[in-house]
Amino acid sequence: MQTQADLAPPPHAEHAVFRDRAVKALEGNRPQEALNLLRDLPENPQNTILLARAWFLLGNYERSAEALSTVSEPIGPHPAIAFFDQAAVLGRRADLLKLLKACVARNPADYRLPELQGTILMQLGYFTEAERYIRDSISRQPEANSPRNTLSMVLYEQGKFDEALVVLEDIRKASPENWGPLCNLACILSSIGRMDEANNLYRHAIAIAPNEPSLRLNHSIAMLKSGRLAQGWTEHEWRLSLPGHTSLPYGDLLPTISPNLDLRGKRVLVTQEEGLGDTLMYLRYLPALARTGASITVWGASTLAAITRRIEGTHSVQTGGEQPQYDYHCPFISLPRAFSGTPDAMGAPVPYITPAPIKAENWKKILHRDRNLRVGLVWAGGARPENTAAYMVDRHRSLPLSALSPLADLDGISFYSLQKDAASSQIADFPGKLIDFMPQCLDMDDTAALIANLDIVVSVDTSIVHLGGGMGKKVLMMDRYNNCWRWMHDRTDSPWYPTLEIIRQTRFGDWTDVVLRVRKALQNALMLRQ
Repeated sequence: MQTQADLAPPPHAEHAVFRDRAVKALEGNRPQEALNLLRDLPENPQNTILLARAWFLLGNYERSAEALSTVSEPIGPHPAIAFFDQAAVLGRRADLLKLLKACVARNPADYRLPELQGTILMQLGYFTEAERYIRDSISRQPEANSPRNTLSMVLYEQGKFDEALVVLEDIRKASPENWGPLCNLACILSSIGRMDEANNLYRHAIAIAPNEPSLRLNHSIAMLKSGRLAQGWTEHEWRLSLPGHTSLPYGDLLPTISPNLDLRGKRVLVTQEEGLGDTLMYLRYLPALARTGASITVWGASTLAAITRRIEGTHSVQTGGEQPQYDYHCPFISLPRAFSGTPDAMGAPVPYITPAPIKAENWKKILHRDRNLRVGLVWAGGARPENTAAYMVDRHRSLPLSALSPLADLDGISFYSLQKDAASSQIADFPGKLIDFMPQCLDMDDTAALIANLDIVVSVDTSIVHLGGGMGKKVLMMDRYNNCWRWMHDRTDSPWYPTLEIIRQTRFGDWTDVVLRVRKALQNALMLRQ
């Protein structure tokens, strides 16, 4: 006969349950709960690093550093680097510096710590100090590639592209069998528009590591920026081999549309993948997908639900909840690949996004007395500090509202803020009148209805560019020097949005001439209106 003891789970199973609960508590920013769970677990490196995270989130950097010191090895990555991909931690970069300072106090000879300090300082925008720490790390380990690669990133973030390329070229020469330096070289070259050089380097790197997803994804971005769309979309599917893009089975992914593919009556689940701008850009493919006979369910962001429901052919829209049933699934960013060999390769023509008629009419009544040229302004994107890549891109694409001061004295123009989030607090910095109805716009549907009653949208590279462009509204996009692939290189127009005019920086980080060209474009619009 089995006793109660026989039926009890083995101790290691109970430990695994406690550990999983502790991880969830840390992800939910409940460090005290995690600490209580971890105290009863056996000591091992994984549990100790979780313990260090709990102490960090509680603000006890000394105890966190003490825990890290017990698992630190003299070679390999420092255990503190395990914090760098944790969203709850990355929202507190200044506190990470305090932790690293406590780690240095415990082991000042650890040559890896200055590199980590420099990395966080770079992310915070303290480039001179970051470079000093990185060069200190290099002086302590001159043969190591990691700090030199980080130095190239610091230089890139400052717009010192040639210097960054020299550093990476040195790494490449020292490690010719390594695909990483080739990929990083190509990334920089692609970002500044040297497309032929970038694509050539990617070919060399792929010969070394043909099955490396991050390399193939970066290559796809370079091809798309070069205008090689069909090849680029196929290569872009490598992103699905990286974590975070989809949790749905790859085998159920929507195949490429062809005459032999019968989708009549098939349930296709289209899913949100990255930012709102991406979704707005790829909504254009839903009508073509509907024409195949498929029944389309979109599982996406709540702020886009109402807009998505009005897209031709959409059967249903779900936000949150249980996963809908499907025969095929397709992330939004895979739709261009699916239609790349068809007459619908660019999706539905603009306008494919329509405002809610009643909402648009309400804004028309509110704005009807304003006879000026109505111009919407967006000067910043969402910072997303929990996402390092997005956080650093936003620093390049956004500008302070005060930089738009040269627009303020234009007679005959009324400016309307379309800005959300923290950057909206800058409205007082605008020397002219800036009308702000955005507190009344609770989702993108409300914003679309307001935009429908404006004449022009002036925006940095954010989702509002896609919203206005998809509606067929005139958009002046203020673009960064090292621009996104979707706006291609050396173009002022876009195949995606015929009403879009791109006004790009001619000098890295300098918005001065961009704003003056926007001013000139608005003056021209005023003249045409008269």
